[in-house]
Amino acid sequence: MQGREGPAHYGTWRERARRMLPRSAVRLLELTPTHGYSPDFLTPNDHMPDFGTGLEQVMSTPRPRVRHELEVLSGWRPRTTWTRELGSGRGVAMKGLGHALHAYHQHAIEPYWASIRSLVRADHQQQVSNMSVAGVDALLGNLHPSIRWNSPVLEIDGFADKDVHLDGRGVRLQPSVFCWNTPTKLYDPELQPVLVYPVQHTPGLLRRLSAEHRSQPLAALLGTTRAAALESIAGGCTTTQLAERCQISLAGASRQAGILRDAGLVTTRRAGQAVRHDLTLLGKAVLSGGFIQDPERLN
Repeated sequence: MQGREGPAHYGTWRERARRMLPRSAVRLLELTPTHGYSPDFLTPNDHMPDFGTGLEQVMSTPRPRVRHELEVLSGWRPRTTWTRELGSGRGVAMKGLGHALHAYHQHAIEPYWASIRSLVRADHQQQVSNMSVAGVDALLGNLHPSIRWNSPVLEIDGFADKDVHLDGRGVRLQPSVFCWNTPTKLYDPELQPVLVYPVQHTPGLLRRLSAEHRSQPLAALLGTTRAAALESIAGGCTTTQLAERCQISLAGASRQAGILRDAGLVTTRRAGQAVRHDLTLLGKAVLSGGFIQDPERLN
């Protein structure tokens, strides 16, 4: 979002996201230089079934790891008051990080999720086909023009002149819609090696999706307030947070959550003194336009 790369691919998305992002999400720029290192704890290495689960893992990162990775970040971007507070483990700062990540996801990712998912799935299917037809050589030799398979070494343009030895750990290949031109990897040598590489996608795809924003048909189906409630619950929230996001009363938020829960779109559980709402698999399917990752889980 901070750069100007790929205007045909990202231009309209970038302009809209910059315009729509609340101030709470803009502070994430303090953690993400245009080039260079970003803290690894912001990208959970395990498979995450949904955004809410990934957010919980980010928020549960051990404080010593947060502090260490922010120290590494200071070599790429000057520290700010907020990053210092994050590094010191202050609860208010970490809570602010959670709000920022949720806001960014809600405004810059979730509206485009159907498109993002289809691009990643298409790439995955292509790689599976390459491997099934011609083996691992075809897989590793056709990931991206900047990646070359010279068995037993995977050579990548743009990386620092440094060898990464797998030592039997394997490597996770992660296609990305927002990785532009040059692959990247996680920095921490103690983590499972992850290679993030760009998917191939059509210029303007994200722009077309923004013009067909899902809120309008969803509002026509559920009503404006209830559609907003369903969108706000994506990623999880308390009743108080739901009321704030939808700008309705606590009683109104509780009622909307109850109706969505009775329809099988939302689950509710107590979390300490608060009540937390999350989308069910059916709720996620309604919100994303009908795609269900594992239909058998609905039975």
